[in-house]
Amino acid sequence: MKLNDIRDHDGAVKERTRVGRGIGSGKGKQGGRGGKGQTARSGYRNKGFEGGQMPLHRRLPKRGFNKPNALEYNEVNLGRIQQAIEAGKLDQGAPITIDSLVAAGVCSKPRDGVRILGVGELTAKLAFEIAGASKSAVEAIERAGGSVKILGAVAEA
Repeated sequence: MKLNDIRDHDGAVKERTRVGRGIGSGKGKQGGRGGKGQTARSGYRNKGFEGGQMPLHRRLPKRGFNKPNALEYNEVNLGRIQQAIEAGKLDQGAPITIDSLVAAGVCSKPRDGVRILGVGELTAKLAFEIAGASKSAVEAIERAGGSVKILGAVAEA
């Protein structure tokens, strides 16, 4: 076999049909686009159109609700806070607030406060002043000898 002998198998490449080139071609007059109107024009595309039948996306019921004034909390696990204490970024004596967590680099920005979640181990005795905490997080903090004070929403307008 030589490089000049390489070619596709027979029938691998199909030649394109040239539409609108007379009735003898079999694709003359309307060029396979049916009758006249919107669908015969170029650029037409109606997603979800089912020929006038009620489309699937309109037959299905609407679900859910997006609360317009929903609060967006930073969610922080106990293990992440323990890492910050071991790295010396958080002070054990001072209460843990959203501001101290942002300063330590645990959270990127304050948002509407912080919510502590119970994943990971906490060995340090800490006092938390936060917007929210899960039951497992509160139990773990109190087991370590700490306390949790739940504040109201700290939303800044």
